[in-house]
Amino acid sequence: MIRLAGITIPDNKRIKAGLMLVYGIGWSKSHDILAKLNIDPDTKASELSETDLNRIREFISKMPIEGDLRRKIQLDIKRLQEIGSYRGLRHRKRLPVRGQRTKTNARTRKGKKKTVANKKKVTK
Repeated sequence: MIRLAGITIPDNKRIKAGLMLVYGIGWSKSHDILAKLNIDPDTKASELSETDLNRIREFISKMPIEGDLRRKIQLDIKRLQEIGSYRGLRHRKRLPVRGQRTKTNARTRKGKKKTVANKKKVTK
């Protein structure tokens, strides 16, 4: 098992997919890192040499990842809320921030669907 930035990467995973387990590294960043370091993306994590691992660790240490990145994002959201921007208000109300519709399809931010009962009709 390999440890990168506090994350354990399984030995049977390819290194390209293993890097994506680190918060802040996606598909394209993983691809770019391995291309700059001349490491084959299809190499299994267990097959990497110590020098390759150290080069990856050194490269990753220069970029904001994991806790630092999460903290930065939270501070950015807090700043938007404090200055009273539109995006900050949307964050505060837990509504979609980037212009998505809210009449339908906003469940991820609005929460579980709540049905409202209709008025009962008076029978004669």
